[in-house]
Amino acid sequence: MADLLFEVKDHIATITLNRPEAYNAFSEEMITEWIKALETVRDSDNIRVVIVKGNGKSFCAGGDIKAMQAGEGFFQSEDDISSTGLARKNSLWKRIQRIPLLLEEIDKPVIAQVHGFAMGAGLDMALMCDIRITAKSTKISESYINVAIVPGDGGAYYLPKLIGLDQALDMFWTARVLTADEAKDKGVVTFVVEDHELEEYTLNYAKELASRPTTTLQFIKRAVYQSQKMDLRTSLDYISSQMAIVTELDDFKEGVSAVVEKRKPIYN
Repeated sequence: MADLLFEVKDHIATITLNRPEAYNAFSEEMITEWIKALETVRDSDNIRVVIVKGNGKSFCAGGDIKAMQAGEGFFQSEDDISSTGLARKNSLWKRIQRIPLLLEEIDKPVIAQVHGFAMGAGLDMALMCDIRITAKSTKISESYINVAIVPGDGGAYYLPKLIGLDQALDMFWTARVLTADEAKDKGVVTFVVEDHELEEYTLNYAKELASRPTTTLQFIKRAVYQSQKMDLRTSLDYISSQMAIVTELDDFKEGVSAVVEKRKPIYN
């Protein structure tokens, strides 16, 4: 069985991490297939929403601790990814770090469905997503310092944006393990649901987004993220350009008609 599964159904793509025996820790195959899956998501007009989840008892444990102990790097590889500092850097830059860079190019909603444990880079893979839906029994931690490494995949970029500098530093420095409710209170996760409801809740949320006007959904995501890097004047100029485009689309006409006629809109 492949270390990562990818399927598309009803305009919803599902990326499933599939090393349950290793708590879905990274493997070379997993990272390679993850990159390919995200490239497909980015380039496909048929895909409207993405779910990222893990098989077995956990979402993702991040780097493969057994490979690290054996001096093989952050995952086992036939290539040299550990003998020099440059080799270790490239194992991040050319492989693991391709995931957040690709996610930045995807303007479709990306949902992390999190259960079990999400540790270190595993947690950060969820932080890269737009929405995090978490089972109540989940435990999360920025656990890098426990093995004396830094958050090499983007956690130092994402986490402070969600919870602030001081709270992020506390999580990185202490490797504090949080419950799902504690993570929700801090702003690390978006929703916490009962364990048995996680799959259904996430799928229903994805279906709801997939039923929305696709271009408008994507434009909103672009506006929210890009406005974080703009001053007010630039942001308003940008959003007015978006408004000029979406009000020419059939989805706008359908949405207005549906509101006036008190019915549910039907978007292409």
